[in-house]
Amino acid sequence: MDLQLQNKTALVTGSTAGIGFAIAKALAREGAAVIVNGRSNERVAEAIRQIGGKTRGFAGDLSRADAVARLGSEYPAVDILVNNMGIFFPKAFAEISDEDWARIWEANVMSGVRLSRHYFPLMLARNEGRVIFVSSESALQIPAEMIHYGVTKTAQLALSRGLAELTAGTNVTVNSVLPGPTRSEGVEVFVQQMAAAQKTDETAIETMFFEKIRPSSLLKRFERPEEIADLVAYLASPLASGTNGAAVRVDGGVLRSAV
Repeated sequence: MDLQLQNKTALVTGSTAGIGFAIAKALAREGAAVIVNGRSNERVAEAIRQIGGKTRGFAGDLSRADAVARLGSEYPAVDILVNNMGIFFPKAFAEISDEDWARIWEANVMSGVRLSRHYFPLMLARNEGRVIFVSSESALQIPAEMIHYGVTKTAQLALSRGLAELTAGTNVTVNSVLPGPTRSEGVEVFVQQMAAAQKTDETAIETMFFEKIRPSSLLKRFERPEEIADLVAYLASPLASGTNGAAVRVDGGVLRSAV
């Protein structure tokens, strides 16, 4: 299927690994000129090398307002903004400090706020554009082991829907996607550490995870980043013009509610 993304410019935040990297690859494969982002020049350069094509890059921590300002100056306008960059770390609620809350809020929420504040009005002025937030099933099913993460993912849904309300009658759309547990770089590390701690293999940890922590999953496995990326590429395309203000699930059946 031709997603009609030739001559489009897409910015994908947090795209040197995992879901973001897969999204960048999917968009580039469809002909978009992709701007990849990571915290280090080395990782950005490697992502550009692997993706090829018209890929460009920006190295900077987009949880920081000054980095977002630099990015906006270097790349003043884009056709597609994918707010993917985010962090997570399990922690007992009583041990989540104010600093932890501030850190995860700046990364997962304020990065998207600041980038949207720059690029979204320009899309409205051109009457064309796509903004996509990579949220999580954790936005609706708050994980007890990292409540702070779930709160930020719920906030992304509110931000996405609020921006969509501002697009009424235009050709701009704003949507979010809700992946389920995905074998991203962070999850790989988590699984490896758990396997080492319990003196078992990674397959056993994955089986345990879906038996005890996400028992409602219908896949009973971690999703591949590419499975998320294909949906994002579609939502970024003109073919998805009828989808706006939506929270689209690609969660592997973890969420049981019908709405």
